[in-house]
Amino acid sequence: MQHAFTAATRFGLGPRPGELRAIGGDPRGWLKAQLGDLSGPRGRTIEDLSGELRPLFKQDDRKAFKARSRELLEAEERAAAEHARTTRAPFNERLVRFFSNHFTVSVARREVAGLVGSFEREAIREGLTGSFGDLLVAVVRHPAMLTYLDNVRSVGPGSIQGQRTDRDINENLGREILELHTLGVDGGYGQSDVEALAHALTGWTVDEGGFVFLDRMHEGEPQTVLGTTYHATGVSQALQVLRDLATHPSTAQHVCTKLARHFVQDDPPEAAVRALEDAWWRTDGHLPAVFEALVELEAAWDTPLAKLRTPQELVLAAARALDVEDADRMVRSYRLLGQSPWSAPSPQGWSDRAADWAGPDAIVARVDWARRVGAQIDDIDVDALVTELAGPFASKLLRRQADDPEGLALLLASPTFNRR
Repeated sequence: MQHAFTAATRFGLGPRPGELRAIGGDPRGWLKAQLGDLSGPRGRTIEDLSGELRPLFKQDDRKAFKARSRELLEAEERAAAEHARTTRAPFNERLVRFFSNHFTVSVARREVAGLVGSFEREAIREGLTGSFGDLLVAVVRHPAMLTYLDNVRSVGPGSIQGQRTDRDINENLGREILELHTLGVDGGYGQSDVEALAHALTGWTVDEGGFVFLDRMHEGEPQTVLGTTYHATGVSQALQVLRDLATHPSTAQHVCTKLARHFVQDDPPEAAVRALEDAWWRTDGHLPAVFEALVELEAAWDTPLAKLRTPQELVLAAARALDVEDADRMVRSYRLLGQSPWSAPSPQGWSDRAADWAGPDAIVARVDWARRVGAQIDDIDVDALVTELAGPFASKLLRRQADDPEGLALLLASPTFNRR
């Protein structure tokens, strides 16, 4: 039961009623069976609204495009919340959310409001079944990323369009690919590499809501990134750079360290990171192999649960445990606790360190939220729920509190429920 609880809590989204029994004595097998699950948020509203966006983009009807984008974002938020609440592959869902945060696209830029849901479904969710290189290319090509990091405005100064309009490159996408998506801030790149990658990416833009390469915007000269000169021009130049970045040792270390930090502890053991890197190199960055190695880490099963659930993870865990069928309420709770969907404040994404979610105001907000939820849900056997959700990790204090009139609120605000 202890390892079943760890599987559902550390790797999953929090146990649903009956989930610990379903995991049984094979928690690693339960987790591995979820890899490659392509089920995700779906809905007629999403499909209909998505179909309406492209014509509006083509017509340059900005007012109507903005309104439809907002409607689509709200539909995507509800669908994502409901899918996470009911999914039978919570480990896979955690991986989707991890990489969606790693490759952040935020509605802090309003232009991408109608694109963030499709970005997560098409680039992230589908990309987790292959190599990191394939995922990286899918992410960079997606209209959401090209728009969010301004590559749609980047023009090679020596290109046809650059000579006619005196426009220049925008370095945002090139910089974040190197600093955040691949090598990491200490990965060995310099400003000249940022500029060269930005030049290589010129021409990667968006037309009618989809990716397109426009040669008239492309710089068309050889570019040198990390000491390698790329003589190819056109769309293949940046593709070659991305493939090489995906197989760089610094990229493997950066991504594997972040995975270990997310699933094990804030300062992960070096041995855990090395084990993930070994799986990466054995398989040329095949992500499912890295995820299987993650499941096999002894540290993932032996380290006490000390990570703090983010606000979204806390709300999801409660909704799964209580089987609350109200996606609108879930999304409102996300916002109330300071983590609205797809709204990270910068391309760095949301923090993955416990201290950044444990400020005094944030803790008070969690307690207030727990009290509201407890007041809204009655006729529940809190003692049975404690056993169902915490199992062997339920403290004597938590069991005594189950008989309190505010027993549910005390459970939701408890350290046991807030840790993963």
